[in-house]
Amino acid sequence: MTDPRTHQADALIGELRREGSGRLTIFLGAAPGVGKTYTMLLRARELRKQNVDVVVGIVETHGRSETAALIDGLELMPRARLEYRDRIFEEMDLDAILARKPAIVLVDELAHRNAAGSRHERRWQDVVELLDAGIDVYTTINIQHLESLNDVVHRITGVRVTETVPDIVFDRLRDIVLVDLPPRELIERLRQGKVYVPDQAAQALQTFFSPSNLIALRELAMQTAADRVDSDLRETQAARGISGMNVRRRVLVAIDGLGQSEYLVRVARRLAERRDAPWTVVTVQTGVADEARQRELDQAFALARKLGADTEVLRGTSIADALLDHAGRSGVSAIVLGRTRERPVARMFNRTLTQQLLQRGAHFELTIVNTPEARSRSRRESHASRLSFTRYDSALVLVATVLAVVVAWLAESWVGLDDLSMVFIVAVVVVAARTRMTAAVATAVLCFLAYNFFFIEPRFTFIIGARQGVTTVFLFLVAALVAGRLASRLRMQVVALRAANTHATALQELGRQLASAADLGQVLAAGRSALQAAFGAPAWIRIGDDIAASEGAKLADTDLGAAEWAQRHGQAAGRYTDTLAGSPWWFLPLRNDRGTLGAVGLRFAADNTRLAFEQRRLAEAMADDIGQAALRTRLVSDLESARVSGETERLRSALLSSVSHDLRSPLSSMIGSASSLANYSEAMSAEDRKGLLETIQLEGERLDRYIQNLLDMTRLGHTGLTLNRDWIGVDELIGSATSRLIRYQPHVKLEIRIEPGMKPIWVHPALVEQAFFNVLENAAKFSPPEQPVEVDARLVEGKLRIDVRDHGPGIPEEERARIFDMFYSVERGDRGRHGTGLGLTISQGMIGAHGGSVEALPGENGRGTIIRITLPLIEPLPQKSDARSD
Repeated sequence: MTDPRTHQADALIGELRREGSGRLTIFLGAAPGVGKTYTMLLRARELRKQNVDVVVGIVETHGRSETAALIDGLELMPRARLEYRDRIFEEMDLDAILARKPAIVLVDELAHRNAAGSRHERRWQDVVELLDAGIDVYTTINIQHLESLNDVVHRITGVRVTETVPDIVFDRLRDIVLVDLPPRELIERLRQGKVYVPDQAAQALQTFFSPSNLIALRELAMQTAADRVDSDLRETQAARGISGMNVRRRVLVAIDGLGQSEYLVRVARRLAERRDAPWTVVTVQTGVADEARQRELDQAFALARKLGADTEVLRGTSIADALLDHAGRSGVSAIVLGRTRERPVARMFNRTLTQQLLQRGAHFELTIVNTPEARSRSRRESHASRLSFTRYDSALVLVATVLAVVVAWLAESWVGLDDLSMVFIVAVVVVAARTRMTAAVATAVLCFLAYNFFFIEPRFTFIIGARQGVTTVFLFLVAALVAGRLASRLRMQVVALRAANTHATALQELGRQLASAADLGQVLAAGRSALQAAFGAPAWIRIGDDIAASEGAKLADTDLGAAEWAQRHGQAAGRYTDTLAGSPWWFLPLRNDRGTLGAVGLRFAADNTRLAFEQRRLAEAMADDIGQAALRTRLVSDLESARVSGETERLRSALLSSVSHDLRSPLSSMIGSASSLANYSEAMSAEDRKGLLETIQLEGERLDRYIQNLLDMTRLGHTGLTLNRDWIGVDELIGSATSRLIRYQPHVKLEIRIEPGMKPIWVHPALVEQAFFNVLENAAKFSPPEQPVEVDARLVEGKLRIDVRDHGPGIPEEERARIFDMFYSVERGDRGRHGTGLGLTISQGMIGAHGGSVEALPGENGRGTIIRITLPLIEPLPQKSDARSD
C-alpha cells in the first residue's frame, strides 16, 4: 500500500500548484437559460464594489436586456476581429487580457468553439492559458458540455453535443456554483422567449427541453457538483494529513478499437473521478491493426489524454496476460473493458477474455461495460474488412495455388513423389507469412480443393474413392489451416517486434549521439539529426537562443508562435493539435526535471493526415531524452563556470595578498630612502646619500620586475606571446641573465658549466632570457649563502637542456607540479618566502611558447631542487626566392 504521507504530499503539491496559478470558478447549469451568465455578472458587480479588479473578457447576452444591464459599470475588454471567408467574426482578445492582467476576468460559454484563425480552437484552451498566467477566471458551462458525460447526455436527450470541455479543466477549480432552476420555470422562460427566439424555442420544447430530459440533466448537474465538492473535501483532508482516507489505486481501461473505445474512455473517467483515482488507458497489440482500427485507437488515446489519463500500448500474444501483467506492475485495483463478442466455442473451454480475467484476476475488480450498438456495427464492419481481399491478396492466393499445382505435378511426374500434401502446405505457409490470416485460410481451402481435384483418385473430380483418401485430404486441410495460423501469428509478432525494434533503435542511436555531445550546440545537432533520421521529416529544435534546424527548414511567424506556446505551456501545439493547428509543424515541449527548456518541431508530408500513436510516443520519448541531455550540458557548464569563478576568486585573493605584501615592500624602502634624502640630505655624508640612492634604484628595479611579471602573465593568459626569433648564443643568453642577477644580488654565488662548441639557438632572446632569469632568481633565494647556484647547459637528444640546481630545503614530491601554479607561493612551497609567485609560472609559459618545457626535479641526495629547462632546436624556414622571367 502507498504511504499515507505520500498521499498527503501529493495533495499538498496539488494545492500549491493550484495556488501558484490562476483560480477557476465555474457557474454550472443543467441547461441553457437557467441564469448562469446573470449570476456570474451579479457576483462580478459585488466584487467590483469591493474594489476588486474585474474585467469582462467576453459575455454573450443573446439579446437579454436584463443581462446586458448588468454589464454597465464593468470594464469591458475590446474584442478581436477575425476575417474568415469574407466574414468578420468577433472573439475574445486573449493577448489584450494577458497584457492587461486583471485580478479576475469573466469568460462566458467555456465550451465555445473559436473562429478560424484564433490561437486556440476552443475557448477552454484560452481559459487555461489565462490561468497559467496567474489570472483568476469566472466562466459558465452547461452540464451537457462536459466531455465525460457526452454519452450519458446523448442517451438522455438523443442529442449529440459536439462542443465539449475536457474534465481535466475541472481540476483547476477553486469554486463551483450550481445555478439551478426547476424544469417548469425553465420551460416557462423558454415559452416567453427569454432563452431562444420563438421558432427555436418551439423546436427545443419538442426535443431537448422536455420535462423528463430537464429533470435528468438537473440531477446530473447536482451529482457533478456534489462529486466535485466531495473531491475537494478529500483533497483538503489529505493535505491536512487527516487519517481515514482511502489509498488511491489506479483504474485501468482496455480498449481494442472496435467501436466502443471513446465510450469506454468516458466511462472510465467517471469511474476514476468518483474514486479519486489515477487512470490509464491501454490497448494490447498482438499484431498489426488495420487503418480504421488504428484511427479509432488514436482518437480514443487523444480523448484520454485530454481527460487527464495516461496512455500506453502493450504488446504480447495473449491479451489477458498483457493486461494482468501491466495491472500487477502498476498498482491497478480496477480493470474496465467492454463486453466482447459472442464466442460459444471459446466459452465452452473458458477461453474468452472475460473468463480468463475472472479466473486469473482474483485481486482486481473487473468492470464489464455493456456494448452499445456502435460496437456490434463495428464488429460487423471489421469482420467484413478482414474477409475482404485486396488485389495483392487475391493475386498472391491465386499464384500460390497455381504454383503449388504445377510443382506438385512436376514432383509426381519427374521425381515420383507420392505424398504431395507438403507442397500445398508450403504454399499456405508462404501466403500466411506474407499477408493476413484471411488470405491464408483462402489459400488453404483452394489448395485443399486443388489437391483433391488433381491428385486424389478418381482424378479431376471432387469425389474421393477410398476411405484413406478422405482421411488424407481432411487431415491436409486441418494441417494447412494450423500451419497458416501459426505462420500468420509469427508474421504479426515479427512485425510487432520490428516496430518495437525501430523504436528502441531510434532511442539508442539518439542516446549514443547525446552521450558524446559536450555542449548544448552538439546536443541540438545530435537531436535534430536523430529526429530527422527516425521520422524522415525536417526537424527543428530551439533551446533559448540556440537553434538547430534541418536544411531548408524555415518557420513562419505562426510556426514560431506555436513553438513558443508549446514551450511556455508544456503542451503540444501546431499540426495534429487543437492549438494553432494552422501551422504545418508539430511542436513538442522539451521537458526535464526542472521544467521546460525549449521546443522541438517536426514537419511531416502534406499527405500525412494522421499521426500514429507509436510515432507520437517515439517523438515524446526522444524529446524527453534531448531535454535531459540539454539539462546535463547546462549543469556541466554551470559547474565549470562555478569552478572558474572559484578559481578566479582564489587568484584574485592571492593577487591582492601578493600586491599588498610584495609590492608594498619595495615601495616602503623607496619612500623611506627618499624621505631621508629630502629631510636629512645636508646632514648626511656623500656615502650615505649614495647608499640611499642605490636602495631607491634597487627597490625600484625590483618593483619594476614584479610589475613586468604581472604584465607578462596577462599576456600569457589573454593575448598570447608573439615570438620574434633571432639567433643568440647559449653563453650570451646565460651571461646576460647572470649579470642581471648579480646586479640585484651581489653576494650570490654561481657555478656555470656550458658544453663546449654549442651553436647559437633560434629563439626570442628577450623572452628566453627572462624565463631563465626567473628560474635563476628563484634558485638564488633559497640556496644557502655559502652554497652556489649551479647552472649546467648541454645538448641532450638534439635539445638544449639547462639545469638550475640550488641547495635549499627542496620541495616535497607532491608539491613539485604545483609550484608552476599562479600565486602558489602565497600558500607554501620553495618560493613561499618572497615574490609574487609568478616567476616560475611565467617561465613555463614563455618556454612553452617555444615548444619547450620547464619541470621541477629533486636534487642529489634529497637536498635542493633542480629546475630543468628544455628547448627544441628549431631552424628558420628558408626564404622563398622571387623567381621572375626577364
